[in-house]
Amino acid sequence: MTRVNLVTGFLGSGKTTTLLHLLSQKPDSEKWAVLVNEFGEVGIDGALLAESGAVLKEIPGGCMCCVNGLPMQVGLNMLLKQTAPDRLLIEPTGLGHPKQILDMLGADVYRPWLALDATFCLLDPRQLSDRRVVENENFRDQLAVADIIIANKEDRWSEADRLALAAWQAQDDSRRDVVNVSYGNIDAQLLTRPRKNHRVLPDAKHHHAHDAGLSALALTPHARWRRALNEGQGYFACGWVFDADTVFDTVGLLEWVRLAPVTRVKGVLRIREGLVSVNRQGDDFHIETRPAPPPDSRVEMINESLANWNELQASLLKLRL
Repeated sequence: MTRVNLVTGFLGSGKTTTLLHLLSQKPDSEKWAVLVNEFGEVGIDGALLAESGAVLKEIPGGCMCCVNGLPMQVGLNMLLKQTAPDRLLIEPTGLGHPKQILDMLGADVYRPWLALDATFCLLDPRQLSDRRVVENENFRDQLAVADIIIANKEDRWSEADRLALAAWQAQDDSRRDVVNVSYGNIDAQLLTRPRKNHRVLPDAKHHHAHDAGLSALALTPHARWRRALNEGQGYFACGWVFDADTVFDTVGLLEWVRLAPVTRVKGVLRIREGLVSVNRQGDDFHIETRPAPPPDSRVEMINESLANWNELQASLLKLRL
C-alpha cells in the first residue's frame, strides 16, 4: 500500500521548503511521489521540486477538492497507476480546505491502495496576530484537522509571537505535538506517525470557480511569454511564464520582487548566473541561486486586494535582457 501524508498550511507558512527537507531524507530503497496544488495557474512548486528525486504531479488553479474532487482524483489515480509509490506527500494550496481531501483519501475505493499516516499543518505563529488569517475558515480547519503542528520560521519569531503560540496551544484541547523548526527542517521519521486526529470538520465553503486543467500553464506555439489570473476567498493571483530563451537582469529582478506591493511572490527564473528562486511572504524574502537554469521562467504573485497587474507586468518585461 502507498502510505500518504497530507501537508497543509496557510499561504507562506513554508510547505514547499518543508517538502524539500523531507524529500532529501527519502530512503534509497523507497519511491516517493508528491501531489501538489497551487492557488495560481502557473505552477511554481513543480519547478522547485523537479530535482527532488520524487515523482511529481501538479494541480494548479484553485483547490484540489473543487468540482467534486475531480482534479484531485485524476491526479491521484495517475500517480498510483503510473508509479505505485511507497509514500505520497500531498501539498494542498494554502487557501485549500482539508475536509474533502481527507474524506476522499479515506473513501472505500482507495482503501485497498492507500494508508493515511499523520497529517501535518505548517504554522507561522506570526499569523496568529493577523486577524484576516485567523478568521479564515481554511486556516482554522487546517490546524484543527492536523495530527502534528509544525510551528515554522522560529528564527523570525518575536517574543510576542512565542506568547501567541503558547496561548494558542493552551486553548487547543487535543494535546497534539507541536514541533518548533526553522526553514521547515523536520525529521522524516515524523511521516511514519499514525493518523490519530479524526475531528469532524464542517463542509468547506467555496468562494471561487475552478475551470483550470490538470497541468500548469504552458506557452502557446511561438509565444515568448504568457500570463494567467485567478481569484477566490478574497485573494487575487497573477502569474507569468516565459520561454527558455528569456533571461532577466538579476539585480533588477530581485528589486522587482522585493518592492512589489503584494503579499506573496514566488518564482523560479533564468538569470545570467543560471537560476534564481525567489520566495517572498510579506517582508520575509528568501533567495536561492543555482548554476543550472530551469527549462523556463515562472513567477506568481498573490495579494489580498486586486493589484495593478499591468503595471507590474510592464516593469517585469523591461527586465528582460
